[in-house]
Amino acid sequence: MGKLTIGTFASLVGSYAMDFAVKLSEAAINKGHEVDLWLSGNATMLSKKGQKSFQDYSYHLKTIEGLSSTGRFNIATCDACSEARGYHKDDTISCCKRNTMDWYLASCFTADRVLMIGGD
Repeated sequence: MGKLTIGTFASLVGSYAMDFAVKLSEAAINKGHEVDLWLSGNATMLSKKGQKSFQDYSYHLKTIEGLSSTGRFNIATCDACSEARGYHKDDTISCCKRNTMDWYLASCFTADRVLMIGGD
């Protein structure tokens, strides 16, 4: 199977980029692929600890934790984007790494396919 790198560049409230990226990651993992998911901009909110599930709101923590447990899914959040939004290292969920854009670029270089989602 192949490796897919997804860069998520979600904008403010109302963006479906992050939801789509998580669902695409799940579908690829279920088909046996490896996935690296990069969170940038407002997509970094996915990496924040302490989120709660509310009706009619996106909630992906359980999905992300399940994907991480497969050993074929890596998720990283932009350190600078997270800090700019007040998400510090201690606030980051355990299955998510904090990195610079170099991690994303290195993942792109070794991937079979690269998708950049968002920027809307």
